[in-house]
Amino acid sequence: MDLRFSEADLAFAAEVRAWLAEHLTGRFAELVGRGGSGNEELYELRLEWERELHAGGWTGLGWPAEYGGRPASVTQRVLFEYEYAKAGAPYRAGFQGTNLLGPTLIAHGTPEQKRRFLPRILSGEEVWCQGFSEPGAGSDLASVRTRAVLAQGKGEAGGGEWVVDGQKIWTSHAHQADWIYVLARTDPAASPHRGLSVLLLPMRQGGIVVRPIRSMAGTSEFNEVFLSGARTDRSLVVGELNQGWKVAMSTLEHERGIAMLGYQNQFESEFASALRAARQQGSLADDGLRHRLVDSFVGLNVMRYMTLRTLTGLLRQGGEGGAETSLLKLVWPPWHQELGELEMDLLGASAQIVGDDFELNPFQRTYLLSRAETIYGGTRQIHLNIVAERLLGLPRDPRPQGLQARG
Repeated sequence: MDLRFSEADLAFAAEVRAWLAEHLTGRFAELVGRGGSGNEELYELRLEWERELHAGGWTGLGWPAEYGGRPASVTQRVLFEYEYAKAGAPYRAGFQGTNLLGPTLIAHGTPEQKRRFLPRILSGEEVWCQGFSEPGAGSDLASVRTRAVLAQGKGEAGGGEWVVDGQKIWTSHAHQADWIYVLARTDPAASPHRGLSVLLLPMRQGGIVVRPIRSMAGTSEFNEVFLSGARTDRSLVVGELNQGWKVAMSTLEHERGIAMLGYQNQFESEFASALRAARQQGSLADDGLRHRLVDSFVGLNVMRYMTLRTLTGLLRQGGEGGAETSLLKLVWPPWHQELGELEMDLLGASAQIVGDDFELNPFQRTYLLSRAETIYGGTRQIHLNIVAERLLGLPRDPRPQGLQARG
């Protein structure tokens, strides 16, 4: 682990801190600590914040200037994410576009796609959602059944349109998005990992129906998306046709890379709140609760140094975390779940009382929403396999004979 920064990098971090301190005021002061998993508060104001970030030159760090980006090194991109999280700045309403689809388009998109979409992503003009998971294809994305067929029509390129049929699920913010990037099967005769393509579809059309899924915390961040004859231009395939698996994996690498580093600051803030509550309530006199707090503190610092080690790797590898990021994904969900259980025990009997309209306090929200963290972003079993195969060099799990014949 070696985190030495140049004078220019330290000056950049200071610039970020100063800008955030100046602009997270007035109407934007209400956004501090808002948004994130299962927290839909102040969405319109967060969209306005996206435009404020864009005006300040803080979106598209490291993106090509011709598409509205700002020159920045990988180190500076990491420092921005760190300072952003440390300041308690809100969860980005445009996260899917700025952190996932945008880098994917830069790597795999056509020049026309980049000119069309990247500036609108950065400005907050268009919001995106991700259409990967399906009822029968969650962590096993190769099993997607959504299909796209090329049909003749009046496409922008004059050569027809893709007609898409299928269902996506757990689609974050689909009810608020303008566009969706969909993993669909474009060659049904190919083996599971082949014959897939990533397509860009406008959400506001008759062939798409969105149904919110209400979570146990009372929020509706996730949605079902039904595609019945949904259409998009034939030119809106990202990367090569039938090579969507490669494109999708590239997107997930971004999801598990720099974008994950902000979690550490969130967890440190949550632990500080739990410790403060324990002191105020006199819970430190309870041996059991005190020992659990100590264990949680130890786990928090283990994650902190793992995060710093991952950060060093990101800087050396050009911003892509690779398989190492799976180690963090294996550690932080169970730690966070245990913290949620500890927080509920600190509340005692009052943990069972909610506010008007099922309003939850922060401890209750952590407890309920953390239940899903061992599932989303790849299940624990998937990440164990990634670590075993890619980091430890162990042989792959044996596959059923039928799948071997197809693959």
